[in-house]
Amino acid sequence: MSPDANVTPRRRAFGTSQVSVVDRFGTWLSRRAILKAIGGRRNLAVLELGCGHRARNLLAIEDRARLLVGVDFNIAAEIKDRRNFTAIELPIDAALQSLQDRRFDLILLISVLEHLWEPLETLSKCHCMLASGGVLLINVPTWTGKVLLEHSAYRLGLSPREEMDDHKMYYDKRDLWPIVVRAGFRPSSIAMRYHKFRLNLFAEARGD
Repeated sequence: MSPDANVTPRRRAFGTSQVSVVDRFGTWLSRRAILKAIGGRRNLAVLELGCGHRARNLLAIEDRARLLVGVDFNIAAEIKDRRNFTAIELPIDAALQSLQDRRFDLILLISVLEHLWEPLETLSKCHCMLASGGVLLINVPTWTGKVLLEHSAYRLGLSPREEMDDHKMYYDKRDLWPIVVRAGFRPSSIAMRYHKFRLNLFAEARGD
């Protein structure tokens, strides 16, 4: 929940309107990182929080999954009709409440954590929902990325202004690592690396 009652909560999924070339390239790089992280694993139960209107990350690994669950404000009708896809059109905190008894092999938080007022709460719930040997993948913009992302959105108009205006935080390793540990992940199970020319930080956190 926002600490500022005057802040209008976001109610549109990423990709509802036209996606810029810059954002398409960024999401493509994220999908490459996801595929590399899951390696040859198959038959996965996958949850993505903030999957976007067209759930492109989930569809990119559809052949590796027995179940895909996408959470966002609005998801394209043709995506919701896919056989192994479950759409939950709710805010993330409400969706997590409904999913608390489920277990997933893979949970995706790709360019989402920076939009949340309570990232620790979300990470803790993700930790609880991971199946044995499951993995949480996180992508967040860095403080270096903040400068270029805001320039792209506010000055050049190459990225959606509303996306940048909805950011609550930027992360480097020293920012993200402590809250992942506080969420219940062991330090030995966490790996982080900068990617996208150090504009983003990608993290893998494995469950017990």
